[in-house]
Amino acid sequence: MSDDTTPPSGRVVLVTGGNRGIGLSTARAFADAGHRVAVTYRSDPPEDPRLLAVRCDVSDTSQVDEAFATVESELGPVEILVANAGMTRDGLVLRMSDDDFSDVVDTNLTGAFRAARRAVKTMMRARWGRIILLSSIVGTAGQAGQANYAASKAGLVGLGRSLAREFASRNITVNIVAPGPIATDMTEALTDDQKAAMTDAVPLHRFGTAEEVASTIAFLASDDAAYITGAVIPVDGGLGMGS
Repeated sequence: MSDDTTPPSGRVVLVTGGNRGIGLSTARAFADAGHRVAVTYRSDPPEDPRLLAVRCDVSDTSQVDEAFATVESELGPVEILVANAGMTRDGLVLRMSDDDFSDVVDTNLTGAFRAARRAVKTMMRARWGRIILLSSIVGTAGQAGQANYAASKAGLVGLGRSLAREFASRNITVNIVAPGPIATDMTEALTDDQKAAMTDAVPLHRFGTAEEVASTIAFLASDDAAYITGAVIPVDGGLGMGS
């Protein structure tokens, strides 16, 4: 069996923030494909018996280390990491506190760094690994009222591409997925006027689904994507047009 062939028992997958939205759809997609899947959560675990749910706040290094130790004990070393955990704390810059800015960056960007740093330890020994970071179109286009969120998501591109260069010699690929407007519980909180304005801005004139993002992530983790690394893949209905 070559290093690029998925073993019969599947890979060990960890999805941070995998209890809802894109994270949960991604975890389920991997489980459907026969992989052994763990997810982290902060408050409510997902109700899916196929998923190993581990409580973890990615802003705490010790909790990240403990989560990986639990996954390794229950399923084996993490071979595919999807760094999806994130938060928002929107507000105009003049009203945004230091904590509003730093907490979002610490969770979305530094949290992904903590998870990736821990994951590559075993990936390097195995000489195989896949890391997918969840960015956003906001990271390249910006968004009024989301300076903290946009900064964190833009930083994931630099982080991901640096990791891609650093670990390519060990057969570890690192890619970034940048969703546009996606139908999740977060977007359900928008007003009808806000949803209509966002839909009008998307060339495909609709919101994407969490399953569509999950399919892209699953592809990047597959053997078919073994020659793709350091890429930023938009899943945005054409909204960014490669920006």
